[in-house]
Order: sequence, then C-alpha cells, then structure tokens
Amino acid sequence: MQENNYPKLHNASWPGIVGKGEGSEPVIPFDTMLQMTAAAEVDGNKFDGIDIGLFNPHFDVNSSDEGIKKLADKVASYNLEIGSIVAPIWPPDGGSAMGSEAERKSFVEQVRKACHVARQLRELGIRHGNVVRIDSATNPESWSKDPAGNTRLIAQTFREACDVAADYGERLAAEGEICWGGMHSWKTMIETLEAVDRPNIGFQADMAHTLLYLLGYNEPEDRILPADFKWEDRPALEEGLKTLTRALRPWTIDFHVAQNDGTVHGTGSHDKTGRHCLATDPNGRLNIAKDAGYWLRNEDGSLTKAVRHICWDGCMFPNEVMMKQQTWNDILAAMVEVRRQHGWHDAK
Repeated sequence: MQENNYPKLHNASWPGIVGKGEGSEPVIPFDTMLQMTAAAEVDGNKFDGIDIGLFNPHFDVNSSDEGIKKLADKVASYNLEIGSIVAPIWPPDGGSAMGSEAERKSFVEQVRKACHVARQLRELGIRHGNVVRIDSATNPESWSKDPAGNTRLIAQTFREACDVAADYGERLAAEGEICWGGMHSWKTMIETLEAVDRPNIGFQADMAHTLLYLLGYNEPEDRILPADFKWEDRPALEEGLKTLTRALRPWTIDFHVAQNDGTVHGTGSHDKTGRHCLATDPNGRLNIAKDAGYWLRNEDGSLTKAVRHICWDGCMFPNEVMMKQQTWNDILAAMVEVRRQHGWHDAK
C-alpha cells in the first residue's frame, strides 16, 4: 500500500451514459459501473469513491429524499463514497445558459435540484466534498454569433446558479471542454469565470479536454502551442502545459485524470470533444502522472491540495472495453501513480 492517502481516487459513473443510447451503444447500468469500480484493485489499492451524474437512467434528479438515501446506501454497500456530481442542466429539462429567459430559468432550476441531492448526500455522510459540475449547455458555433453578449448571458445564468448553490453549501465547477460555448478555449473560460464574480464558482479541469486548449480547437486565436507544433516536441508541450495551468490552476476545484491522443471524438448525441483514451493507449500524448502535476502543484512545486479527490473520466469508450475488468485495473494503476507522485498523507 502506498503511504499517501490523499487525494482520494474516484471513478465516474457517467461514462456509462455519455455518448451511449440512441444512435450508439446501449447505456451501461449504474450498478454495473459500481461493480466494475469496486472490483478494481492494484497492489492492494482500490478506488475510494465514484463521481455521479444525476441523470436518467442512472438516477433521477427529481427523486425523493427516500430515493436519495437508497442511492447513498447502494454506493456505501460497495465500500465507496460519492464525490463531485454533475447537474443535468441540458435540454429538454434544463436549457442553454445563454438561451431564452425560460431556458435560463430551467438551467438554474436543474442546478437547484442537483444541489438538493448533493446536500442530502453530504448529510447522509456518503459525500464529503461540495462540488457540483456544470457547463453552458450550448455550442461554440451558437456562442460565436455574439461572443460578448452571449458571455454576459452565460455569466448571468452561472451567477444565479451560484447564488442558489451557495444556499445549499455547494460550489459550482465549470467544465473546461471544447464543445461548450463560452468555455471552449482557455481564454473564453477565464473570461466567463471572471464575469460570474462569485466565490463559489471554479473550474473543472480534465486532462483529455484541456490538452486541446493548447491547440486552439474551436478557437484558433487562443492556441498556445505553435501552428507547426509536433507531438514529438515534449519540451514545447511541457511549456504549453505550464502556460495553461498557470492561468487556470487558481480556478481549479475539481480535477479529472485522463489520457488523450490529440484528437477529437464524439458518439451518439455528444458533440466532438477531446478524445478520452485508455491509460495504456500507446498513442496517448500525455505523461499522465507527470502532467497531472502541472495541475496539482503550484509554480514552486508545492502541492496545492485544492482537490481532496481526483476522478478518472473515460467517456465514450466502447462498451466492450468498459466491460473488461482489466480496463479499470489499468485506470486505477494510473490514478495510484498520480497520488504517489502528487499526493499527501492526512489522518482526517
């Protein structure tokens, strides 16, 4: 067993849903995701918990308090805890954060529902953090029709959502992913966060998605790496990661460990975004453990300790891959190495 016990190591439930369903492969049931997570083991290390998306068919955000307790009891039965949760802010139940007044009202209402579930899970003792993940529920093309005006609308919606979340003791983490308008480049992400101007707004960094911030996907003017960049140039990549994390690390309150091969990918109804690759993928462009350190350590090399758990996000893997236990063992091994290099011991 490794000495470090923080950050806690979590898997995610939503890869069983995202990119699945109509037009793609069948959804993987929530119970199956729990079973695969709980069964993973590497040198005596196991996953400590799971991050959960509050959307059907895994879980209905409209569930009663009794339903929320059943969720907590089910996760606890696998000796897991619950970490960050994802609010189901997309249409048809939610709406675009820069849409009509009705759409934006629906967005905020979905955040309220998610925060109710989140607080209940904390009070039940199954969840120790207080992060709820959101995005803008719109695409870069729509945003680009009026960048300034749409950013103001997104910020206003996020601000209202933050005020609601604060009433429940929750923080909101805006997902850094190139498929979300107003969040699709590192500069637009910072502009949006600054415009929200609330103490409980932060950034959710995912190594697979933020890698494409470096290349300026969907916002070429904001690329950090030069146009003639070659993946073989590791020193240039590291300098790019330093620039990116220097800007976004102060905002980061939620962190996903992941791998990317430098391409975009989408399945089902999910827009193309940074491709999640297996931890062992030979085409992966990241040194997972080392590059996680750019997010988890300050400029002087000290640990930020800004996140007390880290999560693996493996969206849009084929079901055949996700149903192999070795897949999750390999992922856990990568997570263990991240904690070995950038973790700490805490008796709490």
